[in-house]
Amino acid sequence: MDYTNCSMKNTFLLEMQERGYLNQCTDLVKLEDLCGKQKIKAYIGFDCTASSLHVGSLLQIMVLKLMQKHGHQPIVLLGGGTTLIGDPSGKDSTRKILEKKIIDRNIKNIKKVFTKILDNSNKKTKPIFVNNFSWLSKLNYIEFLRDIGSHFTINKMLTFDSVKLRLEREQSLSYMEFNYMILQAYDFFQLFKKNKCLLQIGGSDQWGNIVSGVELIRRILKRDAFGLTTPLITLASGAKMGKTEKGAIWLNEKMFSPYEYWQFWRNTDDRDVKKFLNFFTEINPNEIKELIQKEKNINKLKILLANETTKLLHGKAASQKAEKTASETFGTNGFSKDLPEIKININDLKLGIKLLDLLSSNKIVSSKSEARRAIQGKAIKIDDEILTDEKKVINLDDFKNKKFIKISFGKKKHYLLKII
Repeated sequence: MDYTNCSMKNTFLLEMQERGYLNQCTDLVKLEDLCGKQKIKAYIGFDCTASSLHVGSLLQIMVLKLMQKHGHQPIVLLGGGTTLIGDPSGKDSTRKILEKKIIDRNIKNIKKVFTKILDNSNKKTKPIFVNNFSWLSKLNYIEFLRDIGSHFTINKMLTFDSVKLRLEREQSLSYMEFNYMILQAYDFFQLFKKNKCLLQIGGSDQWGNIVSGVELIRRILKRDAFGLTTPLITLASGAKMGKTEKGAIWLNEKMFSPYEYWQFWRNTDDRDVKKFLNFFTEINPNEIKELIQKEKNINKLKILLANETTKLLHGKAASQKAEKTASETFGTNGFSKDLPEIKININDLKLGIKLLDLLSSNKIVSSKSEARRAIQGKAIKIDDEILTDEKKVINLDDFKNKKFIKISFGKKKHYLLKII
């Protein structure tokens, strides 16, 4: 449903609307009335299949941060239990099953992102962290089937996109995955009882799972709960949000440096700048409108976007350093010593490293075939000199008694090759 022209009085929901966060709601009128009378708790669940969240989860984190701004308390559910199974939503195949110790380690690392972005100083709005393994691991299968499973019909479950799309494409869906929506509904049920959580928020692909939780609470507890979804982010270019030649845009600085993160936002498509300023910064929506109208130089708005998003995740100092590094690299046709480093063992250099191997193995490009195309297109440079020989071998002679050289892919990607 389009809520862009819906009249909203509650400040939290109004700002959600202004920023474009609102997609669907089970009962927006009742939810707005509730939020106008009291501060509520709402939760968002996060997958723990990797040691870091990526930028695809950032919109959900921004919603939690917005809740805090308006005095509500976010609950961060880290799916230690459900990750053992895997959410089939938006997936073409069954996920790899992870061991519990790996999931626990992932949870520990993922939690650090929330402590950096969310406000932990106010007791009333400080995020509550929960791990659904604490209740899912204690379930008695027979009791669960009788008390919870009896409220779900196969007929309705088959209509949910997470199931229907997999079956329509004739891709296998395990019984384990099929149960995921029941477990997610049970999560909401537990949080409603234990934490007085009245609202679940998720991406639009979670709508069926969220509605199941709302209905389970109503059927068993005879109480009102609410579900709300944010839109799935689509780029003007048609590409998937947060994917580059190097892979996912991780929110962990050890997996994706602050400079690379800054560059990701700096390279935003012109058509997405306004949307992303609303989605991923704390700049007031009205101020964003004025900026868009007044600032005719789109690159200045992209730098603002990069500065604000990097500051939010990595801090002001890291944001300023990233901007300075970019300015030194792009503004002077030189390079900054703060560029991302690719470390090369001196013994490997003595033997020689094939250029194609260097480019592909360090994810400068996605594959050797792409490396060949880049070389043929004169897109690869070392210290600003174009490389045209795809059979070139990098060795000590390329360093000319220096400890590092700059390697570039196109105009926007620069790295330091450093001898160790």
